[in-house]
Amino acid sequence: MCGRFALKSSFSFIKKEFSFEHEQLEMENGFTYKSNYNISPGQSILIILKKDKISFKYFKWGLIPHWAKDRSFNYKMINARAETLLEKSSFKNNLKNKRCLIIADGFYEWKKTDEGKVPFYVSLKSEKPFSFAGLYDRWVSPENEEIYSCTIITTDSNEMLKPIHDRIPVIIKKDRRSLWIEPEFKDYDVLKSLLRSYDQNLMKVHRVSKFVNTPKNNSSECISEIT
Repeated sequence: MCGRFALKSSFSFIKKEFSFEHEQLEMENGFTYKSNYNISPGQSILIILKKDKISFKYFKWGLIPHWAKDRSFNYKMINARAETLLEKSSFKNNLKNKRCLIIADGFYEWKKTDEGKVPFYVSLKSEKPFSFAGLYDRWVSPENEEIYSCTIITTDSNEMLKPIHDRIPVIIKKDRRSLWIEPEFKDYDVLKSLLRSYDQNLMKVHRVSKFVNTPKNNSSECISEIT
């Protein structure tokens, strides 16, 4: 699963890394970019989607389906399993035309050990930001409050990360990002083919302090390697 991640890159670097041909990506009006070493469910997270144009936005992490009676779904649906997306009404329609990229520099996984759960930080060897495969939705409360929210798709771990956790978030390859967010593309077979574990040879992992266990802790200490 994915229950915590980090985004520490500068916004200028993120814009450069996620440039799309003929598209100048800008931040949604009213939001200011802030790095975060300890992103947790319920927080607003940086995403990229395409409607009339491709743009950055901030959505709540934890999907609230448009048909939900209340926002209690928010913390229940932080992840969606790649293998069962088409079996669940919460996700099938979203996979069809509400896909997004969720921007990150790394993510945390906890390994069960005799000393309790031990946190690890996973990132790319290139140290560049990357994108999780995400789904989003728009929910309107009985009081007419509008909330956009999203979930991170997960899949089976690759061999490097299996000893830590059996599930990891799906990372969309750079050359497939534009396809993933294209709402007019609706071939389920092709879309599901993108939802595989990332190449372990391009990733790195190290143990970090239990400092990260507390969501309010938000500094570089969260990702600092310990032995």
